Parts: sequence; structure tokens; C-alpha cells
Amino acid sequence: MNHAVTMSNVHKVIDNFQLESIHLEIEKGTIAALIGKNGAGKSTLLNMIMNLFKTDGGDIQILGQSVLGEDESWKKNVAYLPQKLPLIVPFTGHEMKELTARWYPMWDESLFQKIILLFGIDLSANFKKLSPGTQQQLNLALVIARNAPVLILDEPTAHLDIPSKQVLNDLLIEWMDNGERTIILATHQVEDIQKLADYLVVLKDGHIAGQFEKEELIETYKRYWFSEPLEIPTLPGEVERKESSLVTNRPTEAEDFLRNENVRCSNTQTLELDEIVTMLLVK
Repeated sequence: MNHAVTMSNVHKVIDNFQLESIHLEIEKGTIAALIGKNGAGKSTLLNMIMNLFKTDGGDIQILGQSVLGEDESWKKNVAYLPQKLPLIVPFTGHEMKELTARWYPMWDESLFQKIILLFGIDLSANFKKLSPGTQQQLNLALVIARNAPVLILDEPTAHLDIPSKQVLNDLLIEWMDNGERTIILATHQVEDIQKLADYLVVLKDGHIAGQFEKEELIETYKRYWFSEPLEIPTLPGEVERKESSLVTNRPTEAEDFLRNENVRCSNTQTLELDEIVTMLLVK
């Protein structure tokens, strides 16, 4: 069993929004970035993985155990940070730590203290009096230190300043090196995807539009420049065309096509990840 999380034919209707025929497999030991426009269903999908939203059909498993039955022992294997916490927390950081640690048998106190030190958090302060950025730092410390083999983060860098984002990225990379662990993160930040993700899962209008290996994706999308306006038919994998350039995600076939048409390109460019992500979401 090589998958940390699987979703099989999952669907859900919420008011006028529908998640339909969701099939998803996240391999153990990888970091998967869930990307999509606002309203695409990212948070809904994560809440369904955590069984906080009941499905209308299909099955969801974490480390081979269904999350949909009465047996909730799977919860010890996953730590989840939602995009928004539902309650106003009337506790200090010390009190929040004590309340959290008792529920997680794999709690790592030394890791928690390390994160607190790196972020410079005052645990004696009341949570509700902390700035949004410091609240997010404390929430991250409380989630990562649970040391569950599956870590799910919804917009983890929200409210964080640039140095704190770098600290978090370094922490997550180090955390991944300490065993067979898996991270699923929903994010709008291309920097997070570039530094952390092994795979990208694209969610569009309530369905999975694709799952891609990041490095392979970067090598696949290419832009070709031409000295004259193009007057050739659509190329294999063509995703964008302008007067003197085009982008394809099937470069080998496209180059064969250009040779057969006796068309020469003046320059070739591999696209940056942010441009590729934009194309995946809007094309």
C-alpha cells in the first residue's frame, strides 16, 4: 500500500456547488500541492478528506483505512490545519499546547519548542491578542508537532511575512526527511509550490483537471518564437498562440510538426512555474 490518501469516485453537492467524480491518489513520502482558483473546491475537498463534510458518495482512505465508517482510529495518523479556525480561542499558547499534546501519542515536544523558538512566539500571551501572523505561526507549531504521518495544510502561509515563510518551508523540508511522511497543502503561493511540491493537483470547477509531477511539468511546457507571424495549423499540445509565438505542452511532437512544415523557430523558452500554473488554471 503506497498511497497516503486516496479518493475514489467521491462527489458532493453543497448549495449550487458540486464536487464530482473525484479520483485522487497521493503517494506516501511526497508533497502534493492542491491548486485552483478561489471557489474551485480546495477547502471543501480537504474537509471531506478529514470527514468534516460528509460525502454524497464514494470512498476516502488515509493510509488504507476508510475515514467514512464508525472507526475513527485513522485520526491519529493525520494532522490538519484548516484555512479558518471555527472558534475564538480564549487560551494562552501554553494552554493550547497542553490541550493539543494530550490527544496525539506521537507529539514531539522538542520539535514544538524548536518551532516556537524559530518563530519567536510568546506562549504566555493570550491567543486572541496575538497578531494574525503570530496566530498562524502558533497554529502551525501545534499541527506540525503532532508528528502524524500525514500532514494537511490549507493555505499555511496565510498572514506570514517573508522570513516566516522561509522558516516554514525549511521546517517542512526537514520534517519530511525524518521518515515516510506525506504533506498535502492547498495554496495560491507559487513560491510554496516551487520550493516544496513534488506533485501538483489541479482542481477546476469541482473536478480534478490533472495531477502532474512538478519537474516534469516544468520541462514539458515550452514557448517557441518565430521571426514571422504564424500561418500554420494548430500544433500538438498547443495551449497558447500569439502573432509570433506559441506554447505547447507536447514539445517533441510540436517540433516534429514544425520540421515537417519547414517552419523554423528563432528561439525556445522553458516556461516559469508561475506561468504554467496560470495556464493550467485558466486554459
